[in-house]
Formats: sequence, C-alpha cells, structure tokens
Amino acid sequence: MELIDTITVRYQGHERLIMLFVGDLASLPESEAVDVLIVSAFPDDYLPTHTSLIGALARAGVSVADLARKKEVDLRQFSSCWLSRPIDRTDVHFRRILCFEPRYRGKAPEVVGDIFRSIVPFTTGSPSISQVAMPLVASGDQGESAKVMLAALTDASVHWLSVGLPLDRIKIVLRDSPYLQSLCETFADVKRRHADTASALQRSSFRFDVFVSYSHKNKEAIDCLVKELQARRPALSVFVDRLELRPGAAWQQHIFESLDESRKVICAFSPDYLESKVCKEEFNIALFRHRETREGVLIPLYLYTAQLPTYMKLVQHEDVREGDRVKIALSAEKLLNQL
Repeated sequence: MELIDTITVRYQGHERLIMLFVGDLASLPESEAVDVLIVSAFPDDYLPTHTSLIGALARAGVSVADLARKKEVDLRQFSSCWLSRPIDRTDVHFRRILCFEPRYRGKAPEVVGDIFRSIVPFTTGSPSISQVAMPLVASGDQGESAKVMLAALTDASVHWLSVGLPLDRIKIVLRDSPYLQSLCETFADVKRRHADTASALQRSSFRFDVFVSYSHKNKEAIDCLVKELQARRPALSVFVDRLELRPGAAWQQHIFESLDESRKVICAFSPDYLESKVCKEEFNIALFRHRETREGVLIPLYLYTAQLPTYMKLVQHEDVREGDRVKIALSAEKLLNQL
C-alpha cells in the first residue's frame, strides 16, 4: 500500500493519526497491521461481490460469512455492528473484522456517525482496539458517493479523535481509480480545514455544573430530577437542552459545546436513551472525558430498565427504576454529593 497523506490530531499530549492510503485493503501488509478491519454489509448479507471489500476478502481466503456464524460480540441491536473472533492466520494482518450492517441507512454523514458509534464500545472494553483500517464504506455496492463519504469519514475522524476517542491510527484505504486524484484533493481539503483545530482544552472553569443527557421521551422523569436537584441547591447551573438552546443555533454543535463546558454529566439510561443516536454520542463524549480526569465526569442514572451494553456499565450508576419519583428524590442528594 502507498501512504498518500496524514492528518495529526493531538489530544492531551498524545498524537493520533488519520492516514490515507491507496492499495488493496484485503492484502494489508504486515507493516500496516491493525487490530480491526471495518467492513460494511447489508443486514445478514455477506455475498462476496466483485466490487465489495467482502468480495476481495473472500478472494484472499477470508470469508465474512463464516466469521458471522461465530461472532465474538454482537451489538447489532445497539449499534448496528458485530465483532468477529480473532483471525488465526499469519498471512492476514488484521486481528478481527468489525462488520457494520445497519437496518436503516441514512445519508453519508449519518452512515459515518453510525460507524463511529459502532467503534466506541470496543475502544473502552475488551477486546480493546487502538488501530483500525477501513475502505470508503458504503461507496461500493451501497452506492454512496466516494467523494462525499471520504469527506464525511475524515471530518468525523478528526472530530472523534479531538474529543478523546482512544484510537492511535485510523487508516482509510482507497482503491486505485480514475477518481483517485480528486479523492486525494478532498482529503487535503479536510486537512487544511482542520489544520488549526485545537485538541480538547482543559478548562479551569465551566459554564454549567451539570449537563443532563436524556431522551425527550423521558421528559417528565427528568423534570422531576432537575426540580429535586435545584430545590436542594438553588444556585446549581443545569444544562437541559430544550431550555438552553439558542434560537437559530446549529443545535448539535451547541449541545456538544455545552457538554464540554459542563463539569459533570448525568446520563439517564432507558430503552429510549439507547435508541437515540444523539444520546449515545453524548454518553460517548462524556465517557472519554471521564477516563481522562482524576475526579471523573460521568454520573449514570438508571432511569428505566434497559439492556445496557457492557461498556455503559463500567461506571457505577444510581438506580431509580422505573422512573420512581421517590427514588429520584432520594437519589438527588447522592447526585449533589458528586457535583
């Protein structure tokens, strides 16, 4: 493979790289070995077509269909992906395959967001990963524009590494084509646009004492929680998105800014929370901050019974199921002791 360009993202003294290659991803050389190779597929469809990475892997002797029969971790209900068992072959230089297969596929930015949500659980649990390689996912048989997908993948890689996603290398591998020069220019454009991107800043003060991450379908229980907290501590500064959004603002960017400007983050787990892509992104960013600070940031609240993935159970939670108002009131004092 040939290295074309690299973007360096610095986070708390660590350098992390986004690397653009041209070559055959199914024949990854030993010098570029990774923990995980990311592939994409239609749900339960691992047909090795001529234009897909699954097809190229099959021609190299690696059957995604066979790996799918004995998955190591299946998170398709939570984040549209599954992780294979280790591939025990000396001529294959990726340890596992992470197969991304959402049942609903949106536009390019949404596809890319789903891919990174798929990666996060495996950077915080076991088996952990630190280096991944991927093609221009969804740009083969699934028909997305290669140029749009590359811009979205590179933008998202910069964003997630900047907020603390603990990957050392993200390797994006292009196939040789008549459009290669245009794709390289797209990567270079993103690199220039992010040249002055600062790593996550360490703030000496915060705008908010606490950010509440929750599903709007659980609004009544959260209103009860906020009321109990502020009744006990009237000066408490709480970010609740529907109350704090600036009219006309780009809501997602504003929420993430406010999340970073909050000293603590309460995440209210529920089935609706797990269904929300925004809630999962808020949790992931809070978890990265939690791991990087001595005093911790994340305060999970188990609001309604749900099938929590393992990585969401790593921080001890307050149990107020099933949205019990008495339990919420009693937990308010415990939560305040952590704020």
